Amino acid sequence: MAESDDTTGEMSGGLQVELFHPDSDREPGDTNHELLGGRFDVHPVVFPGALALIVLFVAITLLLGQEQATAVFDGTKSFIESTFGWFYLLAVNVFLITIVYFAVSKYGSIRIGGVKAEPEFSRFSWMAMLFSAGMGIGLMFYSVAEPMVYMGSPPEFFGAQSGTAAAGTAALAQTIYHWGLSPWAIYGLVGLGLAFFSFNRGLPLTFRSIFWPLLGERIYGWPGHVIDLVSVFATLFGLCTSLGLGVSQVNQGISYVGGDMLGIIDVPVGTVPQVLLIAGITLIAVASVAAGLDGGVKRLSTVNLYLMFLLLGFVFVVGPTLYIVGGMVEGFGTYLGNFLALSFFTGTIGAGAGNTLAPTVSGWTVFYWGWWIAWSPFVGMFIARISKGRTVREFVLGVLVLPTLFSTVWLSTFGGGAIANALTGNGAVLAAYNEVGQTVAMFALLEQFPLGAVSGILATLLVISFFVTSSDSGSLVIDHLTSGGKHDVPKAQRIFWASTEGIVAAVLLWGGGLTALQAAAISTGLPFAVILLVMCYTVYLGLRNEYEILESEEFMDHIEEIRSDEDVAVTSSGGDVVTDVSGSDDATSTD
Repeated sequence: MAESDDTTGEMSGGLQVELFHPDSDREPGDTNHELLGGRFDVHPVVFPGALALIVLFVAITLLLGQEQATAVFDGTKSFIESTFGWFYLLAVNVFLITIVYFAVSKYGSIRIGGVKAEPEFSRFSWMAMLFSAGMGIGLMFYSVAEPMVYMGSPPEFFGAQSGTAAAGTAALAQTIYHWGLSPWAIYGLVGLGLAFFSFNRGLPLTFRSIFWPLLGERIYGWPGHVIDLVSVFATLFGLCTSLGLGVSQVNQGISYVGGDMLGIIDVPVGTVPQVLLIAGITLIAVASVAAGLDGGVKRLSTVNLYLMFLLLGFVFVVGPTLYIVGGMVEGFGTYLGNFLALSFFTGTIGAGAGNTLAPTVSGWTVFYWGWWIAWSPFVGMFIARISKGRTVREFVLGVLVLPTLFSTVWLSTFGGGAIANALTGNGAVLAAYNEVGQTVAMFALLEQFPLGAVSGILATLLVISFFVTSSDSGSLVIDHLTSGGKHDVPKAQRIFWASTEGIVAAVLLWGGGLTALQAAAISTGLPFAVILLVMCYTVYLGLRNEYEILESEEFMDHIEEIRSDEDVAVTSSGGDVVTDVSGSDDATSTD
């Protein structure tokens, strides 16, 4: 497997450069400044601008004090949910339609990196990094908690009565909806745009590059600076939301397993121990960051995937297996059967005086969509870095379909097991949720099975590992954005951003807990949603231009020269458009 660290922005040799690259002599990081004896290599505007705004945010939060900061975060969250909830729903639907169109249209045959590009990671490693970077912490936190919420307060769309079998079906379908096709469409769109304009156009691996079709050289001016600054903030606060959720669950897991299940240690649950946990886990993340992509993220991501399958298999086997399988079929079928209506459901009609959205939509869907959008620069850029050599169609199928199916299996196993306990068992999981809250739900479920303490420890370790990989990957992404798209940045700079993420996550927890985390996600997700809507059009323009070049006589002349000078196999789509050129003894093939 090829090393990835030196390939970002490198194209398929002279052919790609000559025909596909824009007419620009700019290079990633060509205006950067080196600081502290070369320990930092930073963009002169984006880095100091982002750092100044982050310091300002932390200072204001601390000066407000915990009580007032909590009130501010709560008010911000409520305002955005009630005022812009409809916009979030509409935007995510546009993203999904757009990414599906790219896959099923003629543009699906375009190869990321050019016709001579080859994948740098095996499919297994690729999928492992997708899962670990995409939703690991969230799946651990909400896979049991969210269905338990809906058992008591069923989603308004389904009109079920609380505590009934109908509520269980609605709970599973609504949860799958929040973790299925829609969020992965956001990630896929962002990842595709970044990968295409970096690997196919030779532009810096930053968000400003996606707007080349509209802005041209102005992406290197203030319009581009603003785009990257918004991207930094969306990445940082989307990441901190996940880190805050993760450390809350780790704190609860250690307390519940060590105290309630084993009775050997009484660990307090609260802001102080969670801040200490953030500090400790961040130190581990710093070590992983220093090891780089192949040394740190890839290895930990693979470990995460193995641990996820181990925990998933354990619950599936020792839990109510037939109930889980039947519930999965029913829940997924209900999700698919209602997908279109559910995607546009606001609940405004019938929400009551003074309400613009149904409670489930405002409290859950809008938060999720804002979180996924804020999280998308991080996940999208990470996906882009590891996806060179894949066709647009393969990319979309890999990013959109497979993670959705995996999320469905995971949610059906854990959420379905909890629903079974609520409807046909002793109701202990729902009771624990009602008494303690969302952070305990996973551990209360595991306690119902044999080796509950062992599986609880495994779950805690898995959340910690996800914390590390998320912080690690997020640091690499923010490094790209604040170094002008440069890939090989100094390790000290990566360590700086990993530490900064931990500090901001700790401040958010102190300043309002879960509400503050949610407010940060949807606040930064809102302006970035506008950027993504424009991005739909710019990615289309880029793909259209690529396809026109692939159809051109000039390109075909180059292919004929390559075919006569080298021992290669040429693959065409529809007999006309070349999609792959690889060294091989095989004859030319046609899709």
